[in-house]
Amino acid sequence: MKKALIASTALLLTAGVAAAEVSISGYGRTGVVYIEDRPGNETRVDSRLRMNIDASTSTDSGVDFGARFRLQWDQDATNGQGESAATNAGKLWISAQGLTVEVGNVDNAYDSSTLLFAPELGVFDFNAGARNGSYFAYESNPYADVNRQGVGVRYSFDALTLRASYIDPDQSGVNEVLEEEFSILAQYTWNDRLELEGAYTVNGAGVDENDIFFVGARYAVMENARIGLNYVDASNDSAEDDGNTITLYGDYTLADGRTNLEAFIANNDHDANESDNAFGIGVNYDLGGARLGASIQRDYAEKVRADMGVRFEF
Repeated sequence: MKKALIASTALLLTAGVAAAEVSISGYGRTGVVYIEDRPGNETRVDSRLRMNIDASTSTDSGVDFGARFRLQWDQDATNGQGESAATNAGKLWISAQGLTVEVGNVDNAYDSSTLLFAPELGVFDFNAGARNGSYFAYESNPYADVNRQGVGVRYSFDALTLRASYIDPDQSGVNEVLEEEFSILAQYTWNDRLELEGAYTVNGAGVDENDIFFVGARYAVMENARIGLNYVDASNDSAEDDGNTITLYGDYTLADGRTNLEAFIANNDHDANESDNAFGIGVNYDLGGARLGASIQRDYAEKVRADMGVRFEF
């Protein structure tokens, strides 16, 4: 009887493990970054280790449930965790028939755009011309306010993906200093060559009247070359005014299939700019499972940033 009980318990535990999936993914990057006129040493080593811990399970009726935590360590990043890594605020989700609903530390719809970040260069994914406005993005670090709550919805149908997000910076209602943020995004890909996206955010980062609009397009002119154009309207009456930005960008992969060249030029109309134009050029070399990269860029303050490093994903 005792052996039968032990065997039955082992079978139940095994069945539970088989029905669920737990995975760890992420990336590591490290390199040298030079920023002109940065206080102290202008050149520093910058590193990041990101680990996403995902767990999911499926019901007999075909409904998927899941959750995510993230561990992230940044060294010498502007808003990093310094010498420590902490678990961020978690996210739960449920998905069925192309519809996914998230609760908790959700992916902001605006921030989920692919083309908005396409002009980023090098292994550090930096764009000196980015003026994308302020908004509640997915938080890699612990919440500053534990009462923050978000709900996200994603629906995919063939080549079309629609997203929406709602984030309440204080669902307790005790300290209602910030406004609730709403964001939507539409993404469409035609024939694997043309990508179209548009997004809109109301009360970005909880700031009243901080409304942001984005539209972008990218076209594969050849199998190894793409060109894109983005427009961001982040000009508003709030303190988060980033002006209007137009960015032309592209990338080209050489015949070796490993070397990718990328560049952008951006124009922003903010009154505080020393120059209305920012630009940069970068290169990446695929090592097969990792890549080397470098970039040099100039921002609207006419300051130069240069970086080089290595990045691997797992």
